[in-house]
Amino acid sequence: MGDQTADERDDDQPINHSIPDFSLVVLVGAPGSGKSSFARKWFRPTEIISSDHARALVSDDERDQSVSGDAFDIVRLIAERRLKNRRLSVIDATNLHSSQRRFWTQIGHRWKVDVVAIVLDPGLDACLEWNDARPDRRVDPAILARMVEELGEQPPIEDEGFRFIIHLRSRNEIVRASIQRTSKPTGADAADAGA
Repeated sequence: MGDQTADERDDDQPINHSIPDFSLVVLVGAPGSGKSSFARKWFRPTEIISSDHARALVSDDERDQSVSGDAFDIVRLIAERRLKNRRLSVIDATNLHSSQRRFWTQIGHRWKVDVVAIVLDPGLDACLEWNDARPDRRVDPAILARMVEELGEQPPIEDEGFRFIIHLRSRNEIVRASIQRTSKPTGADAADAGA
């Protein structure tokens, strides 16, 4: 199969990606990219630490950006307590900027855990479509377009402190992705590091 992307393959078989069974997983993607749905599909509810949920906890409104500082204090606290207890933790937030991602990799390194980025990057059209399908949390299309552009300009890189980077570059790759937990990721998954 060589350099073919998942979309170019003519089958719909799952694409396996392995992650360390104890890791800090940082989801990266614009609103409407499918991060929360992806997290619910592959991780236990107790493993997912959502910035939207944290905003709701402190303000009764997950869309209230004015409480983001307080919300991220909660996200960080929960993540650190889980890592202290050697539990896989998933950060469900946009994490579009390098400084945001480095914040999480520094926490992961402090707790001596591999940090994995899972980038959901289906493109603007898919994000806009999925954004329209969630009327309770719709983001202004112009803002969403800017966020998708920001991710394209500043994708996660190994130098930010990630041990592995899984970059899902289309809706098809997101749907077909299969996350497997192992003591040591191998094979094609190791090739994702730095992708």
